[in-house]
Amino acid sequence: MAAGMFLLSAGAFAQTNLQMFYDFGKDRKHITTTLEMFKADDWGDTFFFVDYDYTTKDMRDASDYRGAKGTYAEIARNLNFWKDSNLGALSAHVEWNGGANIPQNWLFGAAYFMHSADFANTLTIEAMFKTFCYKNASDCPIQFTAVWGMNNIFGVEGLNFSGFADFWGENKGWANGDDTKFVFISEPQLWYNVGSLFGCENLNVGGEIEISNNFCKGGYTEKGLCVNPCLGVKWNF
Repeated sequence: MAAGMFLLSAGAFAQTNLQMFYDFGKDRKHITTTLEMFKADDWGDTFFFVDYDYTTKDMRDASDYRGAKGTYAEIARNLNFWKDSNLGALSAHVEWNGGANIPQNWLFGAAYFMHSADFANTLTIEAMFKTFCYKNASDCPIQFTAVWGMNNIFGVEGLNFSGFADFWGENKGWANGDDTKFVFISEPQLWYNVGSLFGCENLNVGGEIEISNNFCKGGYTEKGLCVNPCLGVKWNF
């Protein structure tokens, strides 16, 4: 709550948004809120988001429990003191992620930023060493991440495509006795700035598709591919 109030007051200086999704995935059928912030400065840039998943109707009926049933957060810092040099696109990268009942990890590496001439289309590639909080977690503790943003796609003003993809090595055992050695997650998002049609530039409608392999939030006891479509709204501060 404190972070949210701070971001509201700092909205003029940072790119901040609040997203709300309804997840149609198997065994999910719940609402997720995401508070997201990106801010550049003279030393680099900072990014973070916080997810909250809320209880489904079945959970409330079974236990009379109300409120958030899980949370996950990431905060990342790119350090770049050499922006005006030939290596200006390359930054040192440090990141933390974790959540309630979710292992916490630190990541250290580098990020490379690419963009179109008008910055309408951007792509960041990251390569990181991933520290795990438990032993024998990975035979190859390396993570690769891609983050992209594309504005006004297909020539449609206000239609934007963004998202990320993560790939890392992690030893995971499953209930059926199989073992896997890697995890893949991607969440492409499509948003339309519908508010621009009636004088409310902050409002967007759209959604995302949560695609994962060996990391299905809706089925921790199963390995393999998982696809969860979501519809949502987004408010840009």
